[in-house]
Amino acid sequence: MPVSGQREPQSVGGFGQRAAARRHRAARGPFPEHHGDGTRRRHRRVDSGRCRVRGRQSAAVRGGGPVACLFTASCVAELARHLPAAGSVATYSAQGLHPTVGFLVGWGYVFVEALVPALLLLQLGFTTAGTLHQEWSSYPADLWWPWSLLGAVVIALAGYFGVRASARFGTVLGVFEVLVFVVFAVLLIGQAGSDNTLSVFGTSHTADGFDGISGIFAGSVYTVLAFAGFEAAAPLAEETKNPRRTMRRAVLGAAVSIGLVYVLTTYAMSVYFGPDEFAGFGGSGAASWEGVARASFGLFWVLLFLAVVNSTVANANASANVSTRTAFALGRIGVFPRAFARLHPRRRSPVAGVAVQFVIAVGAALGLGFGYDPVTAFVLLATVIVTVIIGVYIVVNLACAGYFLRRRRDAFNPVLHLVFPVLGIAAFVPALLTAVGIPAFDFVSELSAPVSYAGPVVGVWMLIGIVVLAVLLRRHPERVAQTGRIHLDDDPAPAGQLGQEQCNDE
Repeated sequence: MPVSGQREPQSVGGFGQRAAARRHRAARGPFPEHHGDGTRRRHRRVDSGRCRVRGRQSAAVRGGGPVACLFTASCVAELARHLPAAGSVATYSAQGLHPTVGFLVGWGYVFVEALVPALLLLQLGFTTAGTLHQEWSSYPADLWWPWSLLGAVVIALAGYFGVRASARFGTVLGVFEVLVFVVFAVLLIGQAGSDNTLSVFGTSHTADGFDGISGIFAGSVYTVLAFAGFEAAAPLAEETKNPRRTMRRAVLGAAVSIGLVYVLTTYAMSVYFGPDEFAGFGGSGAASWEGVARASFGLFWVLLFLAVVNSTVANANASANVSTRTAFALGRIGVFPRAFARLHPRRRSPVAGVAVQFVIAVGAALGLGFGYDPVTAFVLLATVIVTVIIGVYIVVNLACAGYFLRRRRDAFNPVLHLVFPVLGIAAFVPALLTAVGIPAFDFVSELSAPVSYAGPVVGVWMLIGIVVLAVLLRRHPERVAQTGRIHLDDDPAPAGQLGQEQCNDE
């Protein structure tokens, strides 16, 4: 997944384990490359030995995850319009289902969103180190951590200077990233010439063993991880002008626009590289975005590399905003430590949340990266994240139906508020089973260590959340009840100021 979604698992869940093993065993045939004279010649494929999201999906298979996410995006957009709150998915779940559900959704959501920057910092590190080593062999290929640390500092500074600075920073990075990949996609489509075909939108080119609908389910695990984050605007509702109007546009606009970019870029590389050969496409070497750019478009690979680096930083920045705002919302009502709700007097940024986010990102990236290796750490974190995020999306779909059926029957729309949630849930369940390695399908295998640790990690975190919830219900039940509170309805805060009101019951 080239843009805004460098949440790309090398191998995620049970499907990734089996696919990686199959790919490692398989003999690799040649792939077509373009060269400066415009002709094609056969070239040896470099096998990275790992299953990459880009390398296992045709344009059709890539459609599985985005379709599920689009249904969920519609639900989030509808809820965000009626419930503009920094708590976002936690607030929606509390209002649509029950405050205890809202607390547990917020507990899980803030956990994975705090881990996403670590995931992306790992990718920033090993991508930059690998490219520098390829250009200058004297640079150690395993010297990845300085780049990860530098990225963490940049993200922390953006968060400290407030949402306006952070949003502008993300916008500039995002525009550059999208422009580079769109231009590259157009070049690829032009070079493909007569090889352009709509057949890539069917299932006739899926990899061996992933025919038909099974390929859709398998590929959806990767696309969910790469696509996740379309709802990132929702936690910024209290820092936005006219949130009841703009939040819906922002969430739907993000989901649709990035979906179109994904389809365009995947189509372009599929027809250029060869749809029947796309199973061998990877994240490094000649059979990769950067490799194709190097071989066929001269120095354009430099822009492509910068766009990939840019993407990791932009997405990490967006995820840090989500985690700190969700922690702020939970701290404000007392279910998280009150320190998370304290704002910088001038910047109006949740400085405690920004500091904790920095520590978690650096600790997880460096700890797991040195404990295993950066790529293995990436896979482990990716599996944890996709497992929880799919669960959150399923609950939000339920909450959408529950909210409009129980609380807003006057605004109930059977398609938007019932059909779409049901379709979203139905599309996500197979992806969830595949991600956690539950062999409900023949292409899913059980996870092996250390990726298999993802399930216990998620289980332990949620168990801790249940214990905390039980304590709160016994001692401070009113705090849990406030999970569904819409603070803008109490005392609207000026745009750009995060939740001016602080709880006075400390």
